[in-house]
Amino acid sequence: MDEKLSVVLYSFGFKHGVPVDANMVWDVRFLPNPYWQEALRPLTGQEQKVADYVVKSEQGKKFLTLFKPLLDFLIAEHRTQDKRHLRLAIGCTGGRHRSVAIVEEFRLHLHQEDIKLTVFHRDIGRVG
Repeated sequence: MDEKLSVVLYSFGFKHGVPVDANMVWDVRFLPNPYWQEALRPLTGQEQKVADYVVKSEQGKKFLTLFKPLLDFLIAEHRTQDKRHLRLAIGCTGGRHRSVAIVEEFRLHLHQEDIKLTVFHRDIGRVG
């Protein structure tokens, strides 16, 4: 039996419904929206230009500076309490740009943690 904490990080779009299976849901619609940039609109948060637009903005940098320690704290507390599952959902409007970029940034942040990490983007392929 795998004793590692299972952490699921996923992005979603609020306009497609709030996930019911998440332990915690965060709204990142306050971050700059690549949708309003003609060149970035057809791309996703998995592409570097979009990720940079989101995470390198002043709001993005500040959010990540504040949130990464909270993420570390949540993982440590779940381990301390012998919990086995933590599901964190990050949402933006459509689930293609901002939430995806943030989840991918969290993936990089957690890659060396001794956890079973699963990342997916629920609404990345949706249009409209």
